[in-house]
Amino acid sequence: MIAPRLVATSSAAAAASSCSRSAVRPRVSLMASCSTGAASGSSSSSSGSRSLRIARLSSSASSVSKRRQQQQQQQQQARALSTSAPLRQASEAEDFDLSQVERATDEADVVIVGGGPAGLSAAIRIKQLAPEETRVVVLEKAGEVGNHILSGAVIQTNALDELLPDWRERGAPLNQAATEDQMRFLTERGSFPMPHPPQMSNKGNYIVSLSRFTAWLGEQAEEAGVEIYPGFAGANVVWHEDGQGNKVGIKGVVTNEIGLSKQGTPKDTFEPGMEFHAPITLFAEGAHGSLSEKIIKELGLREAVGADPQTYGLGIKEVWKVKEEKHQPGLVTHTLGWPLDFKTYGGSWCYHMEDGMVSIGLVVGLDYQNPYLSPFREFQRMKHHPFFADLLEGGECLAYGARALNEGGYQSIPKLNFPGGALLGCAAGFLNVPKIKGTHNAMKSGLVAAECVVEALQKRGEASAEEPIDLTDYRAKLDDTWVIKELKEVRNLRPSFHNPLGLWGGVAYSGLDSLILKGRTPWTFHHAKEDRYFTKPASESEKIEYPKPDGKLSFDILTSVSRTGTNHTEDQPVHLHVKQGDYVGHTQRNVGNFDGLLARACPAAVYEYQDAEEAGGKEDALGKKFVI
Repeated sequence: MIAPRLVATSSAAAAASSCSRSAVRPRVSLMASCSTGAASGSSSSSSGSRSLRIARLSSSASSVSKRRQQQQQQQQQARALSTSAPLRQASEAEDFDLSQVERATDEADVVIVGGGPAGLSAAIRIKQLAPEETRVVVLEKAGEVGNHILSGAVIQTNALDELLPDWRERGAPLNQAATEDQMRFLTERGSFPMPHPPQMSNKGNYIVSLSRFTAWLGEQAEEAGVEIYPGFAGANVVWHEDGQGNKVGIKGVVTNEIGLSKQGTPKDTFEPGMEFHAPITLFAEGAHGSLSEKIIKELGLREAVGADPQTYGLGIKEVWKVKEEKHQPGLVTHTLGWPLDFKTYGGSWCYHMEDGMVSIGLVVGLDYQNPYLSPFREFQRMKHHPFFADLLEGGECLAYGARALNEGGYQSIPKLNFPGGALLGCAAGFLNVPKIKGTHNAMKSGLVAAECVVEALQKRGEASAEEPIDLTDYRAKLDDTWVIKELKEVRNLRPSFHNPLGLWGGVAYSGLDSLILKGRTPWTFHHAKEDRYFTKPASESEKIEYPKPDGKLSFDILTSVSRTGTNHTEDQPVHLHVKQGDYVGHTQRNVGNFDGLLARACPAAVYEYQDAEEAGGKEDALGKKFVI
């Protein structure tokens, strides 16, 4: 196995996560947010003593504590494996060139990008099956494992039962069993029950804080010997290249820089990103992960298997503390209908958790047609429906968040393996849309990938120790599990909503398919195009007037964002980018064609189209300045 070591290297600067703007429609990419923290290390020679290298790596535990203190003090993620004089001198130089700065390189047997359920399950499984000296490194962009996982979910335990059969004895935070299921259709002022598809039954499932569950899973991974580095955000891919410079496999990843100003110049706290190399890197970044999407496009992984475009939904949620007499522990409710119109796919949920807590939320398919629709404001007015208002009145909103959901399903799964890497969980798109569940599938994909990794590590010889590993049997083994089988069974439900009758046609077909045909159909509906192509120009759409928030049940967006617990410095690089030189074109399309759609689509008020006067006379196009 590969011994832990740090060596100095020089490589191109790690690019920040970008949000590209389509020429068709510049829809917000809310799928992945890139933290500013990452790993660093000192420059050291590969010929140094093995004990010195191991000692430096052993100090990383105390470095993590130091890094977390810097996060709190400076409101940015910081790494502290070391701070070397050459880096300080480089940051002070006027002709500073990030691409010429020495990077530390750490080598492992397996690198996993993403410390969510999929990545942690893979890490634990590898340590369960592989020799003790096998080195598994997990890079997690959040300052603490679980911090980027939204609270409140219903999970199946089948993958957990397989991974850690004694999870109850280990104190897993699964305390509230699902006791009752409801499915309702909402009208503007009322509701009525609907038939409950078998896929949505939650018997034997648990209503949990997914954030707490993930943090617990991280503890189990560390006990198993996994090295977890919170605050280490993957920023770019390190490629294996052939003699002609063609990318032929994954060598590892680069973590992003810290201590850069908004203009990209180094500050006193500057430290460059670090390279993590391994013969196999597992990407478990979640929906629309920046590195995963880069690899999918670069290697043509969708085209390789004829996969449909991935489609997405935006999930917005809050966690409330409700009055004791209104709390029904274990009740799980899902709805269709209001506040969305019949042309817009989506629905809401209400999960009664433990301790008087309730998770509520709304999912809006990002293939919506009307550019004036605001998912955030639809969610706020939803809470004034009697079904929600009666529950929430007198309660307190504790937390707010939003995240993207994969909705493409079976048809949109790309090729999962490639030389040096593989895709896990939502990075691959394993969410079961009718169930509104993906955690069990994400974890199972991690288990299957881990078993493939261990087999490959055992088969390789010393001569090929640095060659990229290709998990060629990963998809075939996954096909034999419930993951692919259940996704195939429900493959037609989500695309069935693309019909002339919209919601009504989709509900009718879904009832037929799920209740009678049980998914055993000889046909497959396809996602013909990406979400952005469904949105109509503003000139063909009707404006939507939303009620003002009352500050009790509904809130303005800045108040909601204040409940996310996110913090950052004003003087840090923006991780969402417009394509180089496209600010004018972007503004012309977004304002001219869609009347500023992006500002309404974002649930965190990240994007603004300011009047030129407000922007100090600066203008991109049409009298507007685009500001991120």
